[in-house]
Amino acid sequence: MADRPRGFRRLAFAAVALTVAVLALAAYVWRDDILRTSLDPREPFQTYDPPPPPDYSQRASWALMPQAPATPTAGEPPADVFFVSPTTYDGGRHWNAPIDDPESDRIFREVMAPNYAGPFVRAGRIFAPRHRQASLYTLMTLREDAREARRFAYGDVAAAFRHYMANYNHGRPIIIIGVEQGGTLATRLLAEEVAPNPAIRSKIVAAYLIQTIVPSDNPPLPPCLAPKQPGCLAAWMAVYEGDVEKAQSVLDRSLVWGHGGQLVNLEGRTPICFNPLFGGVVDGEAPARLNRGATNATGLEWGARPAFLTRQVGARCERGLLRVTRPQSTSLRASGSWTDRRKAPGYNLFYADLEADALARSAALRASRHP
Repeated sequence: MADRPRGFRRLAFAAVALTVAVLALAAYVWRDDILRTSLDPREPFQTYDPPPPPDYSQRASWALMPQAPATPTAGEPPADVFFVSPTTYDGGRHWNAPIDDPESDRIFREVMAPNYAGPFVRAGRIFAPRHRQASLYTLMTLREDAREARRFAYGDVAAAFRHYMANYNHGRPIIIIGVEQGGTLATRLLAEEVAPNPAIRSKIVAAYLIQTIVPSDNPPLPPCLAPKQPGCLAAWMAVYEGDVEKAQSVLDRSLVWGHGGQLVNLEGRTPICFNPLFGGVVDGEAPARLNRGATNATGLEWGARPAFLTRQVGARCERGLLRVTRPQSTSLRASGSWTDRRKAPGYNLFYADLEADALARSAALRASRHP
Protein backbone atom coordinates (compact mmCIF):
# COMPACT_ATOMS: atom_id res chain seq x y z
CA MET A 1 0.00 0.00 0.00
CA ALA A 2 2.92 2.35 0.67
CA ASP A 3 3.91 2.18 -3.02
CA ARG A 4 0.58 3.65 -4.16
CA PRO A 5 1.16 7.22 -2.80
CA ARG A 6 4.74 7.10 -4.04
CA GLY A 7 3.55 6.09 -7.53
CA PHE A 8 0.91 8.82 -7.43
CA ARG A 9 3.54 11.40 -6.53
CA ARG A 10 5.72 10.26 -9.42
CA LEU A 11 2.79 10.50 -11.80
CA ALA A 12 1.89 13.97 -10.52
CA PHE A 13 5.51 15.12 -10.84
CA ALA A 14 5.67 13.80 -14.41
CA ALA A 15 2.43 15.60 -15.26
CA VAL A 16 3.72 18.88 -13.83
CA ALA A 17 7.03 18.49 -15.68
CA LEU A 18 5.20 17.76 -18.95
CA THR A 19 2.96 20.80 -18.44
CA VAL A 20 5.96 23.05 -17.79
CA ALA A 21 7.72 21.66 -20.86
CA VAL A 22 4.65 22.25 -23.04
CA LEU A 23 4.25 25.80 -21.74
CA ALA A 24 7.96 26.52 -22.31
CA LEU A 25 7.73 25.16 -25.85
CA ALA A 26 4.60 27.23 -26.53
CA ALA A 27 6.31 30.36 -25.15
CA TYR A 28 9.27 29.74 -27.46
CA VAL A 29 7.14 29.06 -30.55
CA TRP A 30 4.88 32.05 -29.98
CA ARG A 31 7.48 34.32 -28.35
CA ASP A 32 7.26 36.93 -31.13
CA ASP A 33 3.48 37.16 -30.73
CA ILE A 34 3.77 37.33 -26.94
CA LEU A 35 6.39 40.08 -26.99
CA ARG A 36 4.58 41.97 -29.73
CA THR A 37 1.35 41.88 -27.73
CA SER A 38 3.16 43.31 -24.71
CA LEU A 39 3.88 46.46 -26.75
CA ASP A 40 0.25 47.00 -27.79
CA PRO A 41 -1.18 50.15 -26.13
CA ARG A 42 -4.58 48.36 -26.01
CA GLU A 43 -6.46 51.58 -26.69
CA PRO A 44 -8.00 52.73 -29.96
CA PHE A 45 -6.03 55.59 -31.46
CA GLN A 46 -9.26 57.56 -31.84
CA THR A 47 -9.61 57.81 -28.03
CA TYR A 48 -5.88 58.03 -27.31
CA ASP A 49 -4.60 61.20 -25.62
CA PRO A 50 -1.15 61.83 -27.18
CA PRO A 51 1.78 63.45 -25.36
CA PRO A 52 2.14 67.26 -25.50
CA PRO A 53 3.46 68.67 -28.80
CA PRO A 54 7.05 69.90 -29.16
CA ASP A 55 7.83 73.61 -29.41
CA TYR A 56 10.52 73.91 -32.06
CA SER A 57 11.50 77.39 -30.94
CA GLN A 58 12.96 75.66 -27.86
CA ARG A 59 16.28 73.80 -27.95
CA ALA A 60 14.76 70.98 -25.87
CA SER A 61 12.65 70.02 -28.89
CA TRP A 62 15.75 69.24 -30.94
CA ALA A 63 17.82 66.13 -30.30
CA LEU A 64 20.66 67.71 -32.28
CA MET A 65 21.19 71.26 -33.48
CA PRO A 66 24.15 73.67 -33.85
CA GLN A 67 25.20 75.90 -30.97
CA ALA A 68 24.05 78.98 -32.91
CA PRO A 69 21.48 77.63 -35.39
CA ALA A 70 20.50 81.02 -36.84
CA THR A 71 24.07 82.28 -37.29
CA PRO A 72 26.38 79.71 -38.93
CA THR A 73 30.09 80.38 -38.63
CA ALA A 74 32.78 80.17 -41.28
CA GLY A 75 34.24 77.08 -39.63
CA GLU A 76 31.04 75.04 -39.97
CA PRO A 77 30.20 72.87 -43.01
CA PRO A 78 28.56 74.71 -45.92
CA ALA A 79 25.26 72.79 -45.89
CA ASP A 80 22.59 71.83 -43.37
CA VAL A 81 21.33 68.31 -42.62
CA PHE A 82 17.71 67.75 -41.60
CA PHE A 83 17.70 64.33 -39.96
CA VAL A 84 14.54 62.30 -39.21
CA SER A 85 15.46 59.54 -36.79
CA PRO A 86 14.41 55.90 -36.98
CA THR A 87 12.22 54.51 -34.23
CA THR A 88 13.72 54.49 -30.74
CA TYR A 89 10.51 53.97 -28.71
CA ASP A 90 9.20 50.43 -28.19
CA GLY A 91 5.60 51.13 -27.21
CA GLY A 92 3.42 49.66 -24.49
CA ARG A 93 1.86 52.73 -22.97
CA HIS A 94 1.79 55.11 -25.93
CA TRP A 95 1.07 54.91 -29.63
CA ASN A 96 3.35 57.93 -30.02
CA ALA A 97 6.34 58.57 -27.79
CA PRO A 98 6.73 61.61 -25.53
CA ILE A 99 9.66 63.68 -26.79
CA ASP A 100 11.31 63.51 -23.35
CA ASP A 101 11.23 59.71 -22.99
CA PRO A 102 14.67 58.99 -21.45
CA GLU A 103 15.19 55.51 -22.92
CA SER A 104 14.29 56.70 -26.43
CA ASP A 105 16.74 59.57 -26.06
CA ARG A 106 19.49 57.23 -24.88
CA ILE A 107 19.05 54.95 -27.90
CA PHE A 108 19.09 57.96 -30.21
CA ARG A 109 22.32 59.35 -28.74
CA GLU A 110 24.17 56.04 -28.36
CA VAL A 111 23.00 54.20 -31.50
CA MET A 112 21.05 56.15 -34.11
CA ALA A 113 22.88 59.48 -34.16
CA PRO A 114 26.46 58.13 -34.39
CA ASN A 115 25.59 55.48 -36.99
CA TYR A 116 23.15 57.36 -39.24
CA ALA A 117 23.62 61.10 -38.72
CA GLY A 118 27.37 60.65 -38.24
CA PRO A 119 28.17 60.10 -41.95
CA PHE A 120 26.88 63.60 -42.73
CA VAL A 121 28.65 65.62 -40.02
CA ARG A 122 31.36 66.75 -42.45
CA ALA A 123 28.78 67.77 -45.05
CA GLY A 124 26.43 69.88 -42.95
CA ARG A 125 25.21 71.21 -39.61
CA ILE A 126 22.87 68.60 -38.10
CA PHE A 127 19.27 69.47 -37.22
CA ALA A 128 17.45 66.47 -35.71
CA PRO A 129 13.99 67.30 -34.34
CA ARG A 130 12.48 65.37 -31.50
CA HIS A 131 9.02 64.30 -32.56
CA ARG A 132 6.20 62.21 -31.18
CA GLN A 133 7.41 59.19 -33.09
CA ALA A 134 5.13 56.25 -33.72
CA SER A 135 6.21 53.33 -31.57
CA LEU A 136 8.06 50.25 -32.74
CA TYR A 137 4.78 48.36 -32.29
CA THR A 138 3.22 50.34 -35.16
CA LEU A 139 5.74 48.72 -37.52
CA MET A 140 4.66 45.24 -36.42
CA THR A 141 1.00 45.47 -37.35
CA LEU A 142 -1.08 46.65 -40.30
CA ARG A 143 -3.92 47.82 -38.03
CA GLU A 144 -5.50 51.17 -38.83
CA ASP A 145 -4.59 52.41 -35.32
CA ALA A 146 -0.90 51.95 -36.19
CA ARG A 147 -1.32 53.82 -39.48
CA GLU A 148 -3.02 56.67 -37.63
CA ALA A 149 -0.09 56.89 -35.21
CA ARG A 150 2.38 57.09 -38.09
CA ARG A 151 0.33 59.77 -39.83
CA PHE A 152 0.18 61.69 -36.55
CA ALA A 153 3.99 61.64 -36.25
CA TYR A 154 4.31 63.35 -39.62
CA GLY A 155 2.67 66.52 -38.27
CA ASP A 156 5.59 67.10 -35.89
CA VAL A 157 8.23 66.47 -38.58
CA ALA A 158 6.54 68.90 -40.96
CA ALA A 159 6.28 71.54 -38.21
CA ALA A 160 9.97 71.11 -37.38
CA PHE A 161 11.00 71.49 -41.02
CA ARG A 162 8.90 74.64 -41.46
CA HIS A 163 10.46 76.12 -38.32
CA TYR A 164 13.92 75.24 -39.58
CA MET A 165 13.29 76.83 -42.98
CA ALA A 166 11.81 80.00 -41.47
CA ASN A 167 14.44 80.55 -38.78
CA TYR A 168 17.68 78.67 -39.46
CA ASN A 169 18.24 77.91 -43.13
CA HIS A 170 18.93 81.36 -44.62
CA GLY A 171 19.45 80.00 -48.13
CA ARG A 172 21.92 77.22 -47.27
CA PRO A 173 22.04 73.89 -49.17
CA ILE A 174 19.99 71.15 -47.49
CA ILE A 175 20.55 67.42 -47.12
CA ILE A 176 17.50 65.49 -45.92
CA ILE A 177 18.05 62.18 -44.13
CA GLY A 178 15.43 59.67 -43.05
CA VAL A 179 16.01 56.19 -41.67
CA GLU A 180 13.41 53.40 -41.63
CA GLN A 181 10.19 54.91 -40.19
CA GLY A 182 11.94 58.29 -40.26
CA GLY A 183 12.53 57.67 -43.96
CA THR A 184 8.82 57.14 -44.54
CA LEU A 185 8.10 60.47 -42.82
CA ALA A 186 10.85 62.16 -44.84
CA THR A 187 9.30 60.79 -48.05
CA ARG A 188 6.07 62.64 -47.32
CA LEU A 189 8.03 65.72 -46.29
CA LEU A 190 9.70 65.76 -49.71
CA ALA A 191 6.36 65.34 -51.47
CA GLU A 192 4.48 68.02 -49.51
CA GLU A 193 7.08 70.59 -48.42
CA VAL A 194 9.96 70.31 -50.91
CA ALA A 195 8.78 69.15 -54.34
CA PRO A 196 5.98 71.76 -54.74
CA ASN A 197 8.26 74.65 -53.67
CA PRO A 198 10.91 75.57 -56.27
CA ALA A 199 12.76 77.84 -53.82
CA ILE A 200 13.30 74.94 -51.39
CA ARG A 201 13.81 72.33 -54.08
CA SER A 202 16.67 74.32 -55.60
CA LYS A 203 18.54 74.06 -52.27
CA ILE A 204 18.40 70.27 -52.01
CA VAL A 205 21.79 68.58 -52.17
CA ALA A 206 20.15 65.14 -51.93
CA ALA A 207 17.67 63.19 -49.85
CA TYR A 208 18.98 59.93 -48.41
CA LEU A 209 16.13 57.63 -47.35
CA ILE A 210 17.91 54.72 -45.70
CA GLN A 211 16.10 51.39 -45.36
CA THR A 212 13.04 53.05 -46.87
CA ILE A 213 10.64 51.80 -49.54
CA VAL A 214 9.81 54.52 -52.09
CA PRO A 215 7.83 53.46 -55.20
CA SER A 216 9.75 54.23 -58.38
CA ASP A 217 6.64 55.18 -60.38
CA ASN A 218 6.06 58.55 -58.66
CA PRO A 219 9.03 59.66 -56.51
CA PRO A 220 8.96 63.11 -54.87
CA LEU A 221 12.39 63.92 -56.37
CA PRO A 222 14.22 62.41 -59.35
CA PRO A 223 16.27 59.36 -58.34
CA CYS A 224 20.03 59.77 -58.02
CA LEU A 225 21.34 58.09 -61.15
CA ALA A 226 25.01 58.96 -60.81
CA PRO A 227 27.55 60.37 -58.33
CA LYS A 228 27.74 64.18 -57.97
CA GLN A 229 24.16 64.63 -59.24
CA PRO A 230 22.53 67.19 -56.91
CA GLY A 231 18.86 67.64 -56.10
CA CYS A 232 18.02 63.94 -56.22
CA LEU A 233 16.65 61.08 -54.13
CA ALA A 234 18.74 58.14 -52.89
CA ALA A 235 16.40 55.54 -51.41
CA TRP A 236 16.98 51.87 -50.76
CA MET A 237 15.91 48.90 -48.70
CA ALA A 238 18.76 46.45 -48.05
CA VAL A 239 18.26 42.74 -47.39
CA TYR A 240 20.95 40.12 -47.06
CA GLU A 241 21.62 37.79 -49.96
CA GLY A 242 19.74 34.54 -49.51
CA ASP A 243 17.19 35.93 -47.04
CA VAL A 244 14.23 35.12 -49.27
CA GLU A 245 11.66 35.32 -46.48
CA LYS A 246 12.73 38.83 -45.42
CA ALA A 247 12.76 40.07 -49.03
CA GLN A 248 9.27 38.78 -49.70
CA SER A 249 7.97 40.16 -46.41
CA VAL A 250 9.31 43.61 -47.29
CA LEU A 251 7.60 43.58 -50.67
CA ASP A 252 4.33 42.22 -49.26
CA ARG A 253 3.98 44.29 -46.08
CA SER A 254 5.62 47.67 -46.76
CA LEU A 255 3.35 50.70 -46.46
CA VAL A 256 3.87 53.81 -48.59
CA TRP A 257 2.07 57.13 -48.85
CA GLY A 258 -0.98 57.24 -51.08
CA HIS A 259 -3.49 59.96 -51.94
CA GLY A 260 -4.66 62.19 -49.09
CA GLY A 261 -1.79 61.22 -46.80
CA GLN A 262 -2.97 57.64 -46.44
CA LEU A 263 -0.56 54.76 -45.81
CA VAL A 264 -1.28 52.05 -48.36
CA ASN A 265 0.31 48.76 -49.37
CA LEU A 266 3.10 48.79 -51.96
CA GLU A 267 0.84 46.59 -54.12
CA GLY A 268 3.45 45.16 -56.45
CA ARG A 269 5.12 48.42 -57.40
CA THR A 270 8.90 48.38 -57.75
CA PRO A 271 10.82 50.43 -55.16
CA ILE A 272 13.72 52.75 -55.96
CA CYS A 273 17.01 50.94 -55.41
CA PHE A 274 19.98 53.26 -54.90
CA ASN A 275 23.25 51.38 -54.60
CA PRO A 276 25.59 53.29 -52.24
CA LEU A 277 28.62 51.48 -53.67
CA PHE A 278 27.88 52.76 -57.19
CA GLY A 279 26.50 56.13 -56.04
CA GLY A 280 23.35 55.77 -58.12
CA VAL A 281 20.39 53.71 -59.23
CA VAL A 282 22.57 51.38 -61.27
CA ASP A 283 22.09 47.77 -62.35
CA GLY A 284 24.84 45.22 -61.89
CA GLU A 285 26.76 43.87 -58.94
CA ALA A 286 29.03 46.17 -56.95
CA PRO A 287 31.88 44.06 -55.53
CA ALA A 288 33.01 44.41 -51.92
CA ARG A 289 36.24 46.10 -53.03
CA LEU A 290 34.15 49.23 -53.73
CA ASN A 291 32.95 49.43 -50.13
CA ARG A 292 34.77 52.48 -48.69
CA GLY A 293 33.98 51.60 -45.12
CA ALA A 294 31.40 50.08 -42.82
CA THR A 295 31.49 50.77 -39.10
CA ASN A 296 29.83 50.13 -35.77
CA ALA A 297 29.72 53.60 -34.20
CA THR A 298 27.44 52.68 -31.31
CA GLY A 299 28.54 54.34 -28.08
CA LEU A 300 30.98 56.72 -29.75
CA GLU A 301 31.05 60.29 -28.51
CA TRP A 302 29.03 62.51 -30.81
CA GLY A 303 31.20 63.93 -33.59
CA ALA A 304 34.00 61.40 -33.11
CA ARG A 305 35.12 59.83 -36.37
CA PRO A 306 34.85 56.02 -36.21
CA ALA A 307 37.33 53.49 -37.53
CA PHE A 308 36.28 52.03 -40.88
CA LEU A 309 36.17 48.42 -42.00
CA THR A 310 36.68 48.41 -45.77
CA ARG A 311 35.54 45.84 -48.33
CA GLN A 312 32.95 44.39 -45.98
CA VAL A 313 29.98 44.03 -48.34
CA GLY A 314 29.06 43.87 -51.99
CA ALA A 315 25.62 44.93 -53.21
CA ARG A 316 23.29 44.65 -56.20
CA CYS A 317 19.72 45.69 -56.99
CA GLU A 318 17.08 43.07 -57.72
CA ARG A 319 13.31 43.66 -57.89
CA GLY A 320 13.81 47.05 -56.24
CA LEU A 321 15.67 45.67 -53.20
CA LEU A 322 19.38 46.08 -52.45
CA ARG A 323 20.80 42.58 -52.02
CA VAL A 324 23.83 42.85 -49.73
CA THR A 325 26.43 40.18 -48.99
CA ARG A 326 26.90 39.34 -45.34
CA PRO A 327 29.73 41.31 -43.67
CA GLN A 328 32.78 39.52 -42.37
CA SER A 329 33.13 41.43 -39.08
CA THR A 330 31.09 40.27 -36.08
CA SER A 331 30.70 43.94 -35.08
CA LEU A 332 28.41 44.36 -38.10
CA ARG A 333 25.77 41.89 -36.96
CA ALA A 334 22.48 42.44 -35.14
CA SER A 335 22.63 42.19 -31.36
CA GLY A 336 20.78 43.24 -28.26
CA SER A 337 17.28 42.51 -26.99
CA TRP A 338 14.28 41.34 -29.01
CA THR A 339 13.18 44.94 -29.55
CA ASP A 340 16.73 46.17 -30.27
CA ARG A 341 17.00 43.70 -33.16
CA ARG A 342 13.83 45.13 -34.69
CA LYS A 343 15.09 48.70 -34.70
CA ALA A 344 17.65 50.16 -37.10
CA PRO A 345 20.86 48.21 -36.40
CA GLY A 346 23.70 49.67 -34.38
CA TYR A 347 26.08 49.78 -37.34
CA ASN A 348 26.19 51.26 -40.84
CA LEU A 349 27.42 49.12 -43.75
CA PHE A 350 27.84 52.17 -46.00
CA TYR A 351 29.04 54.86 -43.57
CA ALA A 352 32.11 56.02 -45.53
CA ASP A 353 30.31 55.60 -48.87
CA LEU A 354 27.52 57.93 -47.77
CA GLU A 355 29.94 60.43 -46.32
CA ALA A 356 31.84 60.68 -49.62
CA ASP A 357 28.62 60.73 -51.63
CA ALA A 358 27.11 63.62 -49.66
CA LEU A 359 30.30 65.69 -49.81
CA ALA A 360 30.52 65.25 -53.61
CA ARG A 361 26.88 66.17 -54.22
CA SER A 362 27.14 69.19 -51.92
CA ALA A 363 30.19 70.44 -53.82
CA ALA A 364 28.38 69.90 -57.13
CA LEU A 365 25.33 71.89 -55.99
CA ARG A 366 27.47 74.77 -54.72
CA ALA A 367 29.42 74.80 -58.00
CA SER A 368 26.18 74.94 -60.00
CA ARG A 369 24.88 77.84 -57.90
CA HIS A 370 28.16 79.77 -58.10
CA PRO A 371 29.87 78.81 -61.40
